[in-house]
Amino acid sequence: MGAHPIDTPVGLLGRGRELAVLDQVLATARAGTSAVLVLRGEAGIGKTALLGYAADRAAGFRTFGIAGVESEMELPFASLHQLCVPLLGRLQELPEPQREALSVAFGLRGGEVPNRFLVGLAVLGLLAGAAEAQPLACLVDDAQWLDQGSRRVLAFVARRLVAEPVALVFALREQGDEGELAGLRELVVDGLGEPDARALLASAVRGPLDPLVRDRIVAEAHGNPMALLHLPRAPADLAGGFWLPGGRRLASRIEDAFQQRFRSLPQDSRRLLLTAAAEPTGDVCLLWRAAARQGIPASAAAPAEAAGLVEFGTRTRFHHPLVRSAVYRGASAPDRRAAHRALAEATDARLDPDRRAWHRAHAAARPDESVAVDLERSAGRAHGRGGAAAAAAFLRRAAELTPDPAHRVTRALAAAQAHIDAGGADQARTLLASAEAGPLDDLHRARLERLRARLVFSQVRGGDAPRLLLAAAHRLAPLDTALARDTLLEAAGAAIFAGRLSDGPGQREVAEAARAGPPPPTPPRMVDALLEGMTERTIEGYAAGVHAVRRALRAVRQAQRSGFTDAELRCLLLAFQVTPEPLAAELWDDEAWHELAAGAVRIAREAGALAVLPMALTYQACSRVHAGAFDTAAALIDEATAISEAAGGAPMMHTDLLLAAWRGRQTQARDLIGTTAAEVRVRGEGRALGLAEYATALLHNGLGRYDTALAAATRACGYEDLGIYGWALAELVEAAARGGRPEAAGAALEELTGRTRASGTEWALGVGACSRALLGDDRAADALYREAIDHFGRSRIAVHRARARLLYGEWLRRRGRRQDSRVQLTSAYEAFSRMGADGFAERARRELLATGETVRKRTAGADVELTHQEAQIARLAGAGHTNGEIAARLFISPRTVEWHLGNVFAKLGVPSRRHLRSVLPPP
Repeated sequence: MGAHPIDTPVGLLGRGRELAVLDQVLATARAGTSAVLVLRGEAGIGKTALLGYAADRAAGFRTFGIAGVESEMELPFASLHQLCVPLLGRLQELPEPQREALSVAFGLRGGEVPNRFLVGLAVLGLLAGAAEAQPLACLVDDAQWLDQGSRRVLAFVARRLVAEPVALVFALREQGDEGELAGLRELVVDGLGEPDARALLASAVRGPLDPLVRDRIVAEAHGNPMALLHLPRAPADLAGGFWLPGGRRLASRIEDAFQQRFRSLPQDSRRLLLTAAAEPTGDVCLLWRAAARQGIPASAAAPAEAAGLVEFGTRTRFHHPLVRSAVYRGASAPDRRAAHRALAEATDARLDPDRRAWHRAHAAARPDESVAVDLERSAGRAHGRGGAAAAAAFLRRAAELTPDPAHRVTRALAAAQAHIDAGGADQARTLLASAEAGPLDDLHRARLERLRARLVFSQVRGGDAPRLLLAAAHRLAPLDTALARDTLLEAAGAAIFAGRLSDGPGQREVAEAARAGPPPPTPPRMVDALLEGMTERTIEGYAAGVHAVRRALRAVRQAQRSGFTDAELRCLLLAFQVTPEPLAAELWDDEAWHELAAGAVRIAREAGALAVLPMALTYQACSRVHAGAFDTAAALIDEATAISEAAGGAPMMHTDLLLAAWRGRQTQARDLIGTTAAEVRVRGEGRALGLAEYATALLHNGLGRYDTALAAATRACGYEDLGIYGWALAELVEAAARGGRPEAAGAALEELTGRTRASGTEWALGVGACSRALLGDDRAADALYREAIDHFGRSRIAVHRARARLLYGEWLRRRGRRQDSRVQLTSAYEAFSRMGADGFAERARRELLATGETVRKRTAGADVELTHQEAQIARLAGAGHTNGEIAARLFISPRTVEWHLGNVFAKLGVPSRRHLRSVLPPP
């Protein structure tokens, strides 16, 4: 960390609380456990001084310090590269995928867009590896100005440091956009108390100070150390009673003080300082090359250093980021352009084309096609390194500098698309407005409407998204058939997602538009098969649409099994985001669901498509819930949640609702369902609301509360949510039959039977037989229950097989066949107990007691003593995975895996990983 005027004992006056926390952070890391802290406060409050204190106190640590630079926020992984440069000698120690991802991100080699999570794992691996030799202290100043890629990776690392001797401290200016760093341990740095403020002010002012002036300064500085140290330097300010009340922000007034000192310098010193402020890397050689091009002599450095603003050593170091911003913002636009022009000319176009393009862009006073072309090329390279935000920024500036209006529209649309992909909604909205003001041909207009619709869908899943996407598809139809059909599939997905809460076109309207729209190409793509399947199912009804849906699922399964081009991969990832899981659930096709979910997880992992991976993991988790593997499902949900949190999002599926309902833990399930229902209602996610109602019905059927279950199932069946409606019908039949409402049960059964017979899968036939048994006469019921058990036995759906045995056992007991009922009820009880379906297990236990059987309540096994992450690690280790493989899969470090395994061994009472299989339940 560079020297700073307040990096002194005087500058740390009144900071006992903060210094104690920093000492604790360093002590924790020194003892071998990671410690992360975010220092938050306004500009000049003393965060940099506290980082300097941490650096001084980190005896025995290897210390790294970086600072975000506002003007460098558009360059991908710039700050991360600066942090990792001293560690790149360990690059070869990383697993190949991580090594390759980090090398591409840093521009050390070419390659496909690196997986951001692999980049994060690589940085985590570098830090963990270096920390084996000695503890590390990583100090990050002005974190609000880190480029997006660096900020996300460092936040990812911060959340996964557990058992490594690493202290990671961020200093962040208060501005309400903490984003990725939210939730980390935080220390707010407030202003100094009045006695300390007076003492600090006295150290900054030589000579006597009128008490009234002193009190005015202390009051208006609000305890800000930089204000107290630097503002009272102008005699006129002091004589006049300091600065007027009600003025600008304190940071602006501090910048004014620095600008006064800047303006007092000789002209050549001012030009040198401005050039340094425009060059964010601190490269002294580049600075002096640029200075020579402007005729600035070497002697210009001395006055700037004497003024306490900057140091010119092996790197250029401003004494505070506010000095840099004060110099840059205080210069005239022509002077800033001249500095950037010199820096562009001094930058090697072959070694650093992106930084040269960046300087050329800032030097341009008017549109310039050659600069725009350079920026477009830089955007391609940034995207190739995984710098989505940087690519978007380059494209945005390229659009601004494009002279031809029509070409400017094309670039503005490309920039908007890039910002949507990078999560920059506000920038995308501005660019779309800019494009709309230009000369738009029909294709431009259609693409603009599609981007606007996708922007809406990315922010609010329901609402206007189906209507806007459908309108964009209509406009694209005569212009770009493939893009129109892609947009129709997106509209269908949006309509499914919005469900009962949609205030625009529903699934039928989208399906009718698809049928009337452009025909599919020959041969049809997988996306076309999905769109056709959705259309047939919606318009022709369940029975008539089954074959088309089955064809669509076959198309996706075939695509998963075969190799595919980049374009086909994009189609496959689009398909994963839109429809396969609801379609497989709609057919009760457990084999297709199992294969699709496993394939989606595999492909998303291999492709690094971690925007899709959480969704794929939750699909797989839902499949495992129905298979009765609740612990495996919970581990998959945890993994999906960890990835989504690292990406700043949340899983789109709500499999945790189903898991909670099947487990039957009433309070936990009810709270989760209630919270989720409230959240999805606000977001307009109607399908998730239908799922919450289904989960409520399932929970209360399991607990034997049939009136509550019937009310929830009736609400769930109020809208035909794809993949949920049929499930809810089965819950309605059971709740109504057991609750003394045979008319309601019969009506639901009639519709359910038509669906299950049309589907014809073992799962569907089992559901149909079991539901008919609930309303059948004695002879029919007996045969139907046995038929249902047989069908479920030939499927993966273990939960429903156990449930059919429970229903059959209850029916047998009520007919006085106690011996027969005990066989079925015991099997159901044991199966539910093994799975962890506590509600249904307790229901089976009560029925067994009623037969005269003695049954103990299920006791918790060893696995419930483990946290979710410990259980996940234990299973992977028991399956033979190495610590490195487990770390890569769970996005943690190998040392953290080792630490968790130590806890697992202690809790389970086993000496090593080879004993884990014998004490863990099967997956």
